[in-house]
Amino acid sequence: MRGLFVFLFSVIATTVLASPEFWRSEWPDTDFSRTSVKNWGEILSGGPPKDGIPALSNPSFLRAEDERRIKDREPVITVEIDGVEPRAYPIRYLMWHEIVNDSVGGVPVAVTFCPLCNSGITFDRRVRGQELSFGVSGKLRNSDMVMYDRETQSWWQQAIGTAIVGELNGTQLRALPTWMESWAEYKARNPQGLVMAQPSYNRSYGRNPYEGYDSLSKPFLYNGELPPHGIPPLARVVRVGDRAWPVSRLRDTPELREAGVVLTWTAGQASALDTGRISRGKDVGSIRVTDGQGRDLPHDVMFAFAYHAFWPNGQWMLK
Repeated sequence: MRGLFVFLFSVIATTVLASPEFWRSEWPDTDFSRTSVKNWGEILSGGPPKDGIPALSNPSFLRAEDERRIKDREPVITVEIDGVEPRAYPIRYLMWHEIVNDSVGGVPVAVTFCPLCNSGITFDRRVRGQELSFGVSGKLRNSDMVMYDRETQSWWQQAIGTAIVGELNGTQLRALPTWMESWAEYKARNPQGLVMAQPSYNRSYGRNPYEGYDSLSKPFLYNGELPPHGIPPLARVVRVGDRAWPVSRLRDTPELREAGVVLTWTAGQASALDTGRISRGKDVGSIRVTDGQGRDLPHDVMFAFAYHAFWPNGQWMLK
C-alpha cells in the first residue's frame, strides 16, 4: 500500500477549491445552509473519500502487561477518568484511523488524532442530549481533519471541536483532560491498565506514512498565514485554551508555572511524524498540563501553524 503522504501529495495538482455546491452531491444529507465557513476555498479534499480513512468504534482492549507489539518510545493517547481503568490508544493505530469512538466509564468519547497537525484531542460525544458517533470526512481545513457525525451529517473541525457545517453548526464538543505520552510511561504507571488492541484492518501499523513530515518547512495543503515571532510552522506548541507555549521552552525548563497552569516535559516519547517507523522517531518528549491543585487540564500539543490558523488572536507564551 502506498503511503498516505505520497498519495496525498499526488492530488495537489487536481485539488479543486471547495464550495457548498461542489460538496452537495457527495453529502446529500448535510445542511449546507447552516455554516460558519466564510471562505469555502479553505476546505479541500485530502485525497481519501468519506470514510476512506475508517474510524473505529467499540475497540477491543488487552492488559498493558500483555501487549507485545508496541515499542517503549511510541506515543499513546492516555484516557484516565476517576474510578475507571486507564486506557491507552496507540498512535500506531490512530495514524491510520484518526478517530476512535469508545465509551469509558459510561462516558462516550471520541479519541482523535490529526497527523497533519499533530493534534490529539479526546472529546465527550454527547451533544444536546444526543450521543454522536464520528467518522473521517476526507476533507481538510487549514490542513486539519474535518470530522463528521453520522447522526446529522454535520461537519466538525477537529482542532477546535466545533461543528462548522450542518444542523449542529456552532455546537462545541467538550474536550477531556487526556494527554499523549510514551508507551513506557503509560505501562509503568498502569501495568494493569488497558491498551487498545490492534484493529483487524490490513494496515502497516507501526509505520509512519508521513515520513519526514515534521521536518518540512511548510505544512501540506496549507495556504494560510504562517506563525508570528519567527516560530517554524511545524514546531510543536502546547495549547491550553487560547494560549500556546512552544515546546522548546519546556526542553529548557521542564516545568513551567504560568497563567495558572503547570506544564511539565519528560523526555522519552518518539515523534510519530519523523522516521518511517514510529518507534524510531526523534525524541519530542511528553507533556502534562495541570492546574494549581494538580488536576489534569484539557490541552493539545499541535503544530504552530495550526494553532495560529484557528487561534489567530491567541496569546503566544514566549520567553
